[in-house]
Amino acid sequence: MLNHIVIMGRLARDPELRHTQSGTPVATFTLAVDRDFKDKNTGERQTDWIDVVAWRGTGEFVSRYFSRGRMAVVEGRLQIRDWTDKEGNKRRSAEVVADSVYFGDSKRDGDGQGNYNSSYGNSGYGGQQGGGYGRPAAPAPAADYGIPSGGDQFAELADDDGDLPF
Repeated sequence: MLNHIVIMGRLARDPELRHTQSGTPVATFTLAVDRDFKDKNTGERQTDWIDVVAWRGTGEFVSRYFSRGRMAVVEGRLQIRDWTDKEGNKRRSAEVVADSVYFGDSKRDGDGQGNYNSSYGNSGYGGQQGGGYGRPAAPAPAADYGIPSGGDQFAELADDDGDLPF
């Protein structure tokens, strides 16, 4: 069975961080995700408001570095929860349980908190850090990798003995 979802949208409000009775951190937030197509009648895109739950290190990361209006990319699974409201009616809710959350915008596009591009997945606080702050460095010149410069990117191998390796 496969239950994997990837969504990208803007936070509708600041994440809310709480702790369970055992002290486990859990953050909840809502993403506003625009549909890829426009409504025939109005010519506008519809927006889906998707509830997201992030546990442990992922939840702490989201509550620390994300705020209302920030673009986020969420990877996780879809979960359907049955619950009873105050009047005793049975209700059902769909939410995404986040495994990883990434910035979907740059430092300029966001609210100035940087392009951290970090993921706090199932590994707790370990995460991977990439991108850093600011623009990525320009790639090294081709000559640094032994590639001849100029129009032809291919070169003859000097030590080719013609034998196949298998």
